[in-house]
Amino acid sequence: MEKQQSFTISVYTENNIGLLNRVSAIFLKRHINIESLTSSQSEIEQVNRFVIVADMTLTQATKIVAQLEKQIEVIRAYAHTDEQTIYQESALFKVAADSFFDIAELQEIIKNNHASILNANREFFVIEKTGRRIETEQLYQDLKPYNLLQFIRSGRISVSKTPMNISEMLNAF
Repeated sequence: MEKQQSFTISVYTENNIGLLNRVSAIFLKRHINIESLTSSQSEIEQVNRFVIVADMTLTQATKIVAQLEKQIEVIRAYAHTDEQTIYQESALFKVAADSFFDIAELQEIIKNNHASILNANREFFVIEKTGRRIETEQLYQDLKPYNLLQFIRSGRISVSKTPMNISEMLNAF
């Protein structure tokens, strides 16, 4: 039996209404849960890129890429394992200000986690951490006892270690 692992699916697309629904439906039909999804402009003008992270087998990843590429607006899709990509996530933590000014350990936690303070006022301060999921989770656990008011984490952003040659492919057209 094939083992499941984390895959990063990169999908280069035109920016059309309804595409996100169809992309997520491809995962839904195969009963694969999307762990994170990020969409932004790509390195190519007027081409967007979805970065989707999900746990699945290699066979499932291959089938999903093939199904994605059948969508009219999809230019190209790729599947990469974690070892084949360089990736990061960002997280924001909103903590009550009284916790920060009264507790020296909290300042040490921020420093030890290589996080930074984005905003501070009399009621709260906001800490930003960029890194791998395990690092943002650790900071979350460290800050939880200190009156953590809000927490949000972005989806994965990634680049592949090997060239995807999407720019060359588009220039050929």
